[in-house]
Amino acid sequence: MILHLKSSVSQQDAAALAEQIKAFHITSNGTNILITGSGVKEVPTSIENSVDQFWVFPNDMQLASKNYRSEKREVKIGNVTIGGNTGNTLLIGGPCSVESEEQIRESSELLIKLGLTTLRGGCYKPRTSPYSFQGLGLEGLKLLAKMREEYGLSVITEARDATHIDEIIEYTDVIQVGAKAMYDQGILRACAKTNKPVLIKRGFGTTLQEFAQAAEFVLSGGNENVILCERGLRTFETGTRFTLDLCGVAWMQEYTNLPIILDPSHAMGYAYGIPNLAKACVAMGVDGLLIEAHPNPKVAKSDASQQLDHAQFEQLLNSLRPVAESVGYKMI
Repeated sequence: MILHLKSSVSQQDAAALAEQIKAFHITSNGTNILITGSGVKEVPTSIENSVDQFWVFPNDMQLASKNYRSEKREVKIGNVTIGGNTGNTLLIGGPCSVESEEQIRESSELLIKLGLTTLRGGCYKPRTSPYSFQGLGLEGLKLLAKMREEYGLSVITEARDATHIDEIIEYTDVIQVGAKAMYDQGILRACAKTNKPVLIKRGFGTTLQEFAQAAEFVLSGGNENVILCERGLRTFETGTRFTLDLCGVAWMQEYTNLPIILDPSHAMGYAYGIPNLAKACVAMGVDGLLIEAHPNPKVAKSDASQQLDHAQFEQLLNSLRPVAESVGYKMI
């Protein structure tokens, strides 16, 4: 249950009421809000005189639910805004991993050339094998921050686990919670304490309900800047890396109030299929795409098969613009 308290209730009194009924307490636009588990179906009699409005839910997708907030939330990333009624589809580009200053600088210059604003690059890589490239770590974060300073780009990178979440928050503009870290409450709770945008990737064996509830961990801590990212499920199919769940995207658009970004690179796993898959994503009127691009994919230290080269990335952007326009969106 979500309860909006009356304007006469002070923040201190609201915190006391939250403690009394064992609820979360956040403020939004000057309103004190209490959130209980969905098992609570009636306003507790002990606080009913302090409640202005309330909403009851069948499950713990509450703050992210359109039943609570019908309009899609806006999230600002640097100088651009997605979600709401902006009609923007943000194209986030860059390599799977930050490998060197030369490589990430070439990637930054590509984005600037194309009029794009947001650079991605992994620094702490959650690899399946301990023998694979694990990322540059803090060195990589500093390189991303250097690109932001020199080129004015916003940067996004993934938190592998809670041990380095403070570094991620410090050096990046958007915190990516990866598919393998979606259930890491240490990461989610740390993200709840910042106002930086948080992009949560759906785990490859995660239901839509579980996915939305991961967002609730961040929202219930007071950070309203949450974005959902569909990146493909593990199915019986072996011809592609994963299976991109566009049905799930339609469900999220219908039932959640969060901006949605899609990652066809990880879903497909092979560069040849990414352009057509990206067009299908944009045609759904989504808020963004994550596309991996590398100056020379053949020598990439991770996910070489799914990264576009820079010429392919530019060609892809040009092909996506008319698709976006056909559904009332603009590629940015």
